[in-house]
Amino acid sequence: MQLLKHSSLSNHSLIAELYLQYGPALLMYIRRYVPSREDAEDLLLEVFLAALESDILSSLDERRQKSWLWSVAHNKVIDLHRRFKRRPAAPLEEVEEALYDDDLLAPEAVTLRHETHDVLRAHVSSLSEQQQKLLSLRFAHGLHCSEIARLLNKSDSAIRVMLSRTLNLLRNTYKESGEEK
Repeated sequence: MQLLKHSSLSNHSLIAELYLQYGPALLMYIRRYVPSREDAEDLLLEVFLAALESDILSSLDERRQKSWLWSVAHNKVIDLHRRFKRRPAAPLEEVEEALYDDDLLAPEAVTLRHETHDVLRAHVSSLSEQQQKLLSLRFAHGLHCSEIARLLNKSDSAIRVMLSRTLNLLRNTYKESGEEK
């Protein structure tokens, strides 16, 4: 067990030495092929994580260690480009602009719509059950007055009058509460 800890420590110190020696040059190499500094730093981190996990790196001579690090860096850059090809990245600003091109999808508009719907639900809930059912059949289910009349066993003209009175009552409720728009 003591030997394992010692070999692990020596491997960590080897990786630390390699990082100090080749890290800046590898970062410049990666930076040439990667769009942002943050991505380049992430790739450099992946290179040295691979070095930490490698069983063979410590057994190589200095020239081969350098070569191994550069080839891993090269492969990480290629992997990143492959990922970008499969899932292209777009700047967040462009996505936000495109998302809200339609003003109806903007967060403020959605919130206002929700508030308006809440007020409407409150006013509709103050109506009688029959009036609520009539509004639901007409507007939520899209039935015509003649279809509603057949369902409720009433005449077409009676349904029209009931619907008109219900809508007028709802309109007056809005006016009284000062929420008419």
